[in-house]
Amino acid sequence: MRPLLPVMLFLCCAETNVAMILSDKVIVITGGASGIGYECVKAYIKGGARVAALDIQQEAIDRLRKEIGSVHLCMQCDVSDEAQVKAAIAHIEHHYGRIDCLHNNAGIAAPAKPLHETSVREWQDLMQVNVFSIYLTTRYGLPALQQSKGCILNTSSMAGSIGQANHAAYTATKGAVDALTKSMALDYAPLGIRVNAVAPAGVWTPLLRAWANEQPDTAHIESYLDGIHALGYCPGGDVIADACVYLVSEKARFITGCILPVGGGAELGYRR
Repeated sequence: MRPLLPVMLFLCCAETNVAMILSDKVIVITGGASGIGYECVKAYIKGGARVAALDIQQEAIDRLRKEIGSVHLCMQCDVSDEAQVKAAIAHIEHHYGRIDCLHNNAGIAAPAKPLHETSVREWQDLMQVNVFSIYLTTRYGLPALQQSKGCILNTSSMAGSIGQANHAAYTATKGAVDALTKSMALDYAPLGIRVNAVAPAGVWTPLLRAWANEQPDTAHIESYLDGIHALGYCPGGDVIADACVYLVSEKARFITGCILPVGGGAELGYRR
C-alpha cells in the first residue's frame, strides 16, 4: 500500500490555499459592525485579509474591535459625511500602505411606507447613506485602488430590480446602486479596477428585523420570508459573506459589472 502522507499533505495545502483566498489584501467595508457587514468582516479575516471596518454605531464598533483585535481597524464614521469619509480613507491608506477593496455595505432601510407618505428627511437620509456614500468612498479611495488594481463591491438588494410594496424610497436607492455598479465597472475597467454588487433577497439582519416589526402581519412575517426563497428559508448574513469573499478575490478576476443575486432562487420569482 502506498503511503498516504503525500496525499494528506496535498489536501492540507489545498485547504490552506482556499482558506487564505484573500491573503494580504486590505479591505475597507462600511457598515461593518452589524448584519451583513459584520459577517463579511469575519469572512474576510478568515480569508486572510486585513480589514478596516467603518460604522456609525460607536458601541457596535467597540464590540467588533474587542472581537477581532488590534490587527484590524475599527472606526466610527458617518459615511454620508464627506469630511469623515475623506479622513477615514486617508487614515486607512496611511496605516496599511494600500487599499485593495472598497466594500460599500452601509445602508438603511426605513421607512416601510409608500412614496407619498415618505418624508423629505426620510428620502434624503436613504439617498445619503445608500447612494451618496458610494460616491464619497469612490472619490477618495480610487487613487489607492488604481495603485493596487483593486476592486469595489456594493451591497445592493434584489428589491432594487424587482421592487417591493411599501418600500419605494429604499428600492429606489438600491436600483441606483445597481446602475452605479454597471457604469462604474465601465469607467474603471481601463484602470484595472473591477466593480460588482451582491444582491440579497431576505437576510436576517437587524435591518430586516426592524422592517418585519413594521409590517401589519408580524405573526406570519417569518413564514412569508422563508416562502419567497425557492430554497425554502430566509438565511443569515453568512451566506452573503461567502459570495462577497469570492467577488473580492482573485477567483473573480474576470468578473465586473455583475449584480450577483444571492437570494436562494427568489430572483426566479417569489413563490407566493
